[in-house]
Amino acid sequence: MEQFSDNEIRYAVNSIAKDIITRLVEVEGLSILEAMRLFIQSETFAKLQNVKTGLVFQSYLYIYSFLENEMKKGISE
Repeated sequence: MEQFSDNEIRYAVNSIAKDIITRLVEVEGLSILEAMRLFIQSETFAKLQNVKTGLVFQSYLYIYSFLENEMKKGISE
């Protein structure tokens, strides 16, 4: 696997997070703050930040599907 710098990984995570938060606002009807809080506290976000999971190299819709499953199960706050 090609090596990416920390800045490149951080940029990818932030871009994906922005897209997922936007989708939570548009599809789920959450406020931006609610969407940010939900995503940042999710297991999906934790996995996204871990390069070893490979999620950072996937599309945001693929990652969003993980979050949808997590929301169905319930996110503990």
